[in-house]
Amino acid sequence: MGDWPLSDELVMVRNTARRFMRNDVKPAEDQVEHDAIHLPDHLLTPLQDKAREIGIWCIRSPAEFGGAGLSLLGQAVVAEETARCRMGAYIPACGAIGFDVPNTVFDSGTPEQIEKYAKPGVIEGRKVFVAVTEPSGGSDPARAIRTRAERQGDFYVLNGTKMWISGVQHAKWGVVFARTGEQGDRNGISSFIVELDTPGLTTRRIPVLRAYSPYELTFKDCRIPVENLLGQEGQGFKVFSKWTTEGRIPYAAGTIGVAQEALEMAIEWVKERETFKTKLADKQAIQWMVADSEMELQAARMLIYKAAMVHEEGGDLRYFSSMAKVTATETAHRVVDRCVQMFGALGVAEEMPIERWFRELRVKRVGEGPSEVQRMVVARALLKTKSASDGN
Repeated sequence: MGDWPLSDELVMVRNTARRFMRNDVKPAEDQVEHDAIHLPDHLLTPLQDKAREIGIWCIRSPAEFGGAGLSLLGQAVVAEETARCRMGAYIPACGAIGFDVPNTVFDSGTPEQIEKYAKPGVIEGRKVFVAVTEPSGGSDPARAIRTRAERQGDFYVLNGTKMWISGVQHAKWGVVFARTGEQGDRNGISSFIVELDTPGLTTRRIPVLRAYSPYELTFKDCRIPVENLLGQEGQGFKVFSKWTTEGRIPYAAGTIGVAQEALEMAIEWVKERETFKTKLADKQAIQWMVADSEMELQAARMLIYKAAMVHEEGGDLRYFSSMAKVTATETAHRVVDRCVQMFGALGVAEEMPIERWFRELRVKRVGEGPSEVQRMVVARALLKTKSASDGN
């Protein structure tokens, strides 16, 4: 199969990212403890400088603002490679390639917003939080959002609570979705750029299964300048939908990268490990685990590539991104589970990254829309057609 369907340029980008991870990022990561969620500055800064130099800095951000400006397919390729490290199930390349400013700011922001927030955000590569989910639910944000933004002169006043928000501890600002219209109305949601030190905004860390904890955000009479409205009032749900639909592709690719790394480690292990006078690799049970894992990863990867190519051709991405997300995240967790089994006791020891990946990949089946919601999207798309065989 070779490198189909990647262009020569994307193969070069992939190989560059692969060498960067192997030669630079992993040796640095080996110097920090097992559940570390960041690298100290003396290790991280040289890596970030090199990522800029080799063209994989902030892969989703436009090139004119200092990012790599990669296509969605390019983002998937780099996301897979940069996930192949111990922190990779959440932090690509341990933060060495920076964190992208949400594309909604570039797509919907005013020139002033881009100059004040987006451009410095790409230069710094600092995490930007996106606050959607609330205690009332997250799978149907159009109806679950209860945080309100009331217009009062030159300000919007925010009141409400957001839950399970990632990246808050490293952010200076983020994008917050709040209700400006009637409850339950998709056209009653707006998005705002909110600085983390805004008076009335408090945060609380929520310990969870993974090392990298999300946060609760509470807004109490937070006054947000009118000029921080992102896009038009009432159009926030459209902003959110575009961001999540596109974002699921590199998200899915990252999970495949983690699982591929785990599988390659397991293959090397079973080729050397002996039990009952034979290598583990000689046992049919192990061979089937290896074969099933590789076939499933290849299939998931092709589905991710298909979704990215549909996007590049101007097609409807939502159907394919949902299939790619649920397939990749469930495949990745299944593969890493097999790798734990192949490693035996070593698979659950902190001596190896496998147990961390196992924990963190479990979260991936919930984040960015749980598997059940993705299946619902796919089913609805199919059932609207005259015949499933007419399909896509």
